[in-house]
Amino acid sequence: MRIIFTNHAEIRIKKRKLFKEEVLDAINSPDKQIKKYDKYFIQKRLSRGTIEVCCEKTGTHIKVITIYWI
Repeated sequence: MRIIFTNHAEIRIKKRKLFKEEVLDAINSPDKQIKKYDKYFIQKRLSRGTIEVCCEKTGTHIKVITIYWI
């Protein structure tokens, strides 16, 4: 499945000192996944803390909306 990053998500990755590989790893092998409001909230524990990726899924792609530390 193709993964698309919004401009907002790209900015948040840089601002929060994350790597795209960490976000991709969270999407591909999440520790926890919650669906609410037609969006998916994917959590992944990193060595520096836990991130949550907010995204929308369709039949052909995943659109990453934002990423933040929790």
